[in-house]
Amino acid sequence: MSDRQLRGVDRQIHEAEARGEFKNLPGAGKPLPGIGRPLAEDWWLHQQATRENLGLDALPPALRLAREVEELPGVLDRHRTEEAVRETVAALNVRIRKALIGPIDGPPLRFGLRNVDDEVAAWRERRA
Repeated sequence: MSDRQLRGVDRQIHEAEARGEFKNLPGAGKPLPGIGRPLAEDWWLHQQATRENLGLDALPPALRLAREVEELPGVLDRHRTEEAVRETVAALNVRIRKALIGPIDGPPLRFGLRNVDDEVAAWRERRA
């Protein structure tokens, strides 16, 4: 932007501020959501999906799998038995394996199969 354009934008901001258009905005005076947490590589997609109330079904398969991996601990924590944890991880690994073998819509996967025993151990530790 040129200096002239910036001055025009600044003027518009000051005028809107004088009219009170920035008062009582949602979230005013509250911390920014997610402040202090590292941003995921696809942070913009998460924000858009949240803003537009899109479910996992709206994501490309590669991003849907990434979200499943990200949310896996919470999903496993809802299980009561080790068998259920193992079944859930095994089912996820089937989907990951399929994505690793064949073409998949979306960005390349940046993760591999989940180790069932490691996931069970982490589940046990979180339950303790």
